[in-house]
Amino acid sequence: MTEMLHWYAETSGGVQTGNCTVTENGGALHLTADLPAGTLKAVRAEMPWTMEADERLFMNGYQTWTYSPELDRNGKLRGTDHIPGFLRKKYAFDRYGDYHFAPYGHQKGQSHGFSYCYFRKGTQFRLVASLDEKPGYTILRYDSGKALLTLERDCAGVEHPGGSFPLLDLFFAEGGETEVFDGWFQAMGIKPRTEKKLAGYSSWYNRYQDITEDTIREDLTGCRSLLCPGDLFQIDDGWEPEVGDWLETDAQKFPHGLKGMVEEIHATGFQAGLWLAPFVCEKDSALFRQHPDWLLKVNGAPWCCGCNWSSFYALDLDNPAVLDYLRRVFDRVLNDWGFDLVKLDFLYGAAPFGNARESRAARMYRAMELLRTWCGQKQILGCGVPVMPAFGLVDYCRVSCDVGLDWDDVWYMRLFHRERVSTKQAINNTLFRRQLNGRAYGSDPDVFFLREENCKLTAEQKRTLATVNALLGNVFLTSDMPSHYTDAQRAEYRRLRTLFEHATQVQAEAENDRLYIRYLLDGTPQKLCFDLF
Repeated sequence: MTEMLHWYAETSGGVQTGNCTVTENGGALHLTADLPAGTLKAVRAEMPWTMEADERLFMNGYQTWTYSPELDRNGKLRGTDHIPGFLRKKYAFDRYGDYHFAPYGHQKGQSHGFSYCYFRKGTQFRLVASLDEKPGYTILRYDSGKALLTLERDCAGVEHPGGSFPLLDLFFAEGGETEVFDGWFQAMGIKPRTEKKLAGYSSWYNRYQDITEDTIREDLTGCRSLLCPGDLFQIDDGWEPEVGDWLETDAQKFPHGLKGMVEEIHATGFQAGLWLAPFVCEKDSALFRQHPDWLLKVNGAPWCCGCNWSSFYALDLDNPAVLDYLRRVFDRVLNDWGFDLVKLDFLYGAAPFGNARESRAARMYRAMELLRTWCGQKQILGCGVPVMPAFGLVDYCRVSCDVGLDWDDVWYMRLFHRERVSTKQAINNTLFRRQLNGRAYGSDPDVFFLREENCKLTAEQKRTLATVNALLGNVFLTSDMPSHYTDAQRAEYRRLRTLFEHATQVQAEAENDRLYIRYLLDGTPQKLCFDLF
């Protein structure tokens, strides 16, 4: 099928329009135009695009936590407009995703996403994807009622010197899942930094911030009886005095620092991992109090990124003192303390806005490239990051929101943003972003649980979560206390670990509210089926 794409580009110096033909399996399309000098106002294109009644539509959400399900032809995505303004302001619900800059449609059949989308009929995919986001995120919008696909370059406010501008860099493909996604990554020239799978333990989803030298040592002892040499033992949030204060440990919880703890982790044969949120600081931190000039200001006020902890704020990457501080942080964590991996969280805080010099996406790319430089060859597990700027730059990356200790949180939390904690939504994201695993990076679907204590998931829900993680991700972490495992739980862990390490030719599809996963294990075809939604 061949359609006409109509484009419109505007700077403060004038407007240009034009047309070009597009085929659904046309490969790369590099659309450029000579634009008059001035501030970029809008770049968009639209083309007819019919979605059949039995097709499903996937729109990739803004960042890794953003709920991104497949939709039917009448599906739509909910923003934060329904939340009363005083609650939205108090809890910064509109700061976790794209709500402050990407309007949401309010009619059935209206949806939008970032960087790529696909239309799926059975096992056949029609992929529309970006090849280059640095000039600005590609925001894809679909309106099934109008049968119209719209593409926008998120670049308003950037100064253009005049001359050629990359309106859109797109990739169109039609075919089987492997064919279209392999084609896209080949066209981008992106390969994962590692193909190695990573199993292990994280302290977060049991103890949360309530960790000390003694609790970490207790869990390390338990992990010796379950994990394998080379596995990851990760100390999550709670080791630092406050979020943003990374050069020292909490003196009450870790009076002897973390260097000796890393040596103990290494003595067990495990890799040592540490959680940080480098581009933000909380209101109660010493950094917030002592360096107000380090904070990103919007309309004269620090930009709040969300309500976690005492509420937290973005740092200004254009401030050389911020970059010097973060350089010292990574030098201490990786070279002095000796950690092998850093889990870097809340990364979207690096670039809530662009400016006259760079788009929002270019700023996010710059932040990710800085992280890669500071970390050298040490491993990065990215989290809470806009999806495409992490491609090829992190070793592993979350593809879902945080899982919870129940299936879908309490009822009122379901009324908030698309980035909320939800085991149900995490499984959906792992499923529908499965194509990124092993192409962009090793996907982290978040942790699984086998324990009975401090967990409200049913046995079937735990089995679904653990199996999906084992088969569709390259990171396989638990937050259980292995010292508490029964013999049956240890056997189940070994079974799941075998799936994670040895299942091949894994294929997944969702039909009629059921998830089907097919794979080979020791050369024998296997098939699993789960209720998901």
